[in-house]
Amino acid sequence: AVTGPEGSLGINGAIMQRDGGATPAGTAPASASNAAVLTMGVESFDATAKKILAAGGTVVREKYALPGMAWQGYFLDLDGNVFGIHEPDENAS
Repeated sequence: AVTGPEGSLGINGAIMQRDGGATPAGTAPASASNAAVLTMGVESFDATAKKILAAGGTVVREKYALPGMAWQGYFLDLDGNVFGIHEPDENAS
């Protein structure tokens, strides 16, 4: 899926290799990419991460750079769902 005009920074979708096996029913995923994961674009990774942690979420994968494109990371919500946040930044490295 395309999230903006051609040539603009955005999520645009990706398929990632699983970090491990499928998550057993009724348990929280052990990694960010062992199942379908929704990732949302945010204006500020750091400000959004702070709000997630204050609300009781936990870090699954620390903030990392998609060089020349964005900052990204994954969290676990209170229901055991993994989700990502993505801040476009052409200076990410």
